[in-house]
Amino acid sequence: MPDQSRNIHKGRGHRLRQGRRTAIAAVGVIAAITLTACAGNEPPKHMFDIAPYVHKGHVVDCDAFKAQADAQAVLRADALDPNGLDRDGNGIACPNLPEPTDKKPVHRDL
Repeated sequence: MPDQSRNIHKGRGHRLRQGRRTAIAAVGVIAAITLTACAGNEPPKHMFDIAPYVHKGHVVDCDAFKAQADAQAVLRADALDPNGLDRDGNGIACPNLPEPTDKKPVHRDL
């Protein structure tokens, strides 16, 4: 009895399957490129507990933070900025602090 698995891959069907594999691989490559290209458009994934700093009035200033992204997270959580982290009102908290940074401005309706 001939091996049926070999017969499946012969002829016209083989080309379709190979073309399908190529198309699927191309879609995978395009998806990977797209995800890589879009990766820098969101705020950094930096874990920082903002709870001690928000909705408590003025409790800290820029010197209390190790990184600019930490201060920015506090400003994002309380755009009224009772801590005065955004002195010039441009939506960027403590711009002189070291990395990691989050320079995406916070919109503030004051």
